[in-house]
Amino acid sequence: MATCSIRSDSVDEINDPGAAPYGNFINYYTFNPPENRLSLVPATLLQDLGYSDDHQTTLILDVGCNSGELSVAFYKHLVQEGVCNEGSDRRKVRLLGFDLDEILIQRAQQTNPLPASISFIPLDITKDTDQLQDYLMHHGCSHFHLCLCLAVTMWVHLNHGDSGLLQLLSRLASISQHLLLEAQPWKCYRSAARRLRKLGRTDFDHFKTLKIRGDVAEHARKHLERHCDMELIQSFGSTAWDRKLLLFKRR
Repeated sequence: MATCSIRSDSVDEINDPGAAPYGNFINYYTFNPPENRLSLVPATLLQDLGYSDDHQTTLILDVGCNSGELSVAFYKHLVQEGVCNEGSDRRKVRLLGFDLDEILIQRAQQTNPLPASISFIPLDITKDTDQLQDYLMHHGCSHFHLCLCLAVTMWVHLNHGDSGLLQLLSRLASISQHLLLEAQPWKCYRSAARRLRKLGRTDFDHFKTLKIRGDVAEHARKHLERHCDMELIQSFGSTAWDRKLLLFKRR
């Protein structure tokens, strides 16, 4: 299992979101609440995708779940507010969230209101996917029915370069039937780099050498469609932060 705890206990790092070079902000959902995404996603999404009540267990994966607030809100939005409420006569929906920050995962585990349906684990997907395969095997599935990758791509891109971004997309496509993607636009890259410089820190290793620039969401779409056997089937519009929510399906 490849995990790492990145944040130190200094006051500056706790108070300044720019001190989270992997996107592991300590209070992320106070300045980007779950409603910013959920307001764009229909509560009937699982039914719309064909996961009917007589389907086997439906698996959702939340990539880079931070402290879990969005994972829980997303689950409640789709399962409790949607057509399919939990119960003995309804299909089961399980959500697995992971993040490379062990401190954030501990918080998610401690505050999880639905431990029977939602699980959180520490994991760095750029290094290890064995736990994800074990989870799928445990549930008798070959893939996750829905994968959420929301505001994660930029951090992988900045820390692992163009190849790291494309490898992330390929890995998620290989284990997902549907992929809901929110890729940060290029202006967010510049802001992230600027925040690090203001703190007197070394710039992101790959920022100045990235060749994938401009409309990153479009670059991601092309890669998923040309190399990962996926197709864009719907755009849910843009969030308040001007980020597109794109839904892909395995062909």
